[in-house]
Amino acid sequence: MNILCSAQTAILIIIGCLVLTTCVSASGEIAAYIGDTIPLSGYSYGSPTVYLFLTGPNLPVNGVALNDITARADEGHFTEVSVDGNDHWEYPWATNAISGRLDAGTYTVWVVNRPNDRSQLAKADYSTISIRLGTPRLKVNSPVTPGALILNTSPEGASVLIDDIYRGSTPLIIERIEPGTYGVTFSRFGYAQLFTPVRVESGKTTEVSGALIPLTGSLDITTSPAGARILLDTISLGITPVSLPNVTVGNHTLTVVKEGYVTAEQRVTVVEDRTAQITISLLPASPPLVDTLRAAGPAPAIPIAGFITILLVIRYLRRE
Repeated sequence: MNILCSAQTAILIIIGCLVLTTCVSASGEIAAYIGDTIPLSGYSYGSPTVYLFLTGPNLPVNGVALNDITARADEGHFTEVSVDGNDHWEYPWATNAISGRLDAGTYTVWVVNRPNDRSQLAKADYSTISIRLGTPRLKVNSPVTPGALILNTSPEGASVLIDDIYRGSTPLIIERIEPGTYGVTFSRFGYAQLFTPVRVESGKTTEVSGALIPLTGSLDITTSPAGARILLDTISLGITPVSLPNVTVGNHTLTVVKEGYVTAEQRVTVVEDRTAQITISLLPASPPLVDTLRAAGPAPAIPIAGFITILLVIRYLRRE
């Protein structure tokens, strides 16, 4: 046997196991108001009739009929519901159309496969569900004035998500926001994501500022030969071999300088929480031209007399 119950929708109860799908309060009870019609339904196998009774505030301990809380179950009064050919039954419990007056509080609906009250349940199969009945209240909505948000980050240019909806990038002003608490997320490439709850009050401007924390990795740099000066994005950071911790993630320009060798330059990528191993082989610089000439030795000398003879012949030929 099982029950299907809810103030607005159906809720399933299986014998020995209660399964609630909607309208369940934090305590596991079904929440409804006095005056609601609560549809009860379920299945009963092997019994043509199910017997319903109610226990709760100011009611007899052994229960009363659902449709008449003045009729005691231990005196043989139940709400009887027929089971159809598919072993299914249903009963709309109209809490505003019963004999007697229900008080606000938590009640238990009992469904039994024979006319046994609470004191006789050892002789029957049954199932239960708790229903908390409250008193309807009249709520008057007062006019609500929207608020506003001013959002800033350091550095600027961070994307802003409010309740997971993209709203722009910082610095950002958002006007006409309904009062309430919102989840604000700042995100920017190369920086850790920043989340903060923000309360927007009616008619007020709330300012939020966030300092973004850079994501970093590391570089281990060696050169062949060692002893080269390292510049990362034009900033000198040491002599090889060298380890560079806390380098911001992303692409950087690495420059390697050593006297007597060709200056090397390459792009390196730093990944969050990882160490990149960089090895650079330097090429020897070409020797200066003067040194090359000196290494080759003096040019062969031409006898002075030979130069004079050549000049005299040239002057003679011109004269002729």
